[in-house]
Amino acid sequence: MFILELTYAVPNDQIDALLPEHSAWLRRQYDEGRFLAAGRKVPRTGGVIVAVGEDRAEIEAVVATDPLMVKGATEYRITEFLATTTAPALDGYRQQLPTA
Repeated sequence: MFILELTYAVPNDQIDALLPEHSAWLRRQYDEGRFLAAGRKVPRTGGVIVAVGEDRAEIEAVVATDPLMVKGATEYRITEFLATTTAPALDGYRQQLPTA
């Protein structure tokens, strides 16, 4: 599982102009089962996305297609983690620790 942290690199009015494209991109990722949750940071300096994928390379490739990223309006920090405990609604995403 991955936490994608977006930090805006341009003023919010420029972000607002790109939001329709970004929202369409988000919908595609939800439709493909890649994103579980997303939203703005408070205060509004970027956003956070909870994502699933086969590996970091896949997630990096997806992030590279975000219109906000393509147009230089945001930077991403990608954190990978093993979701070994989850709420019941996320049981299907629970992961196992690797065996030594």
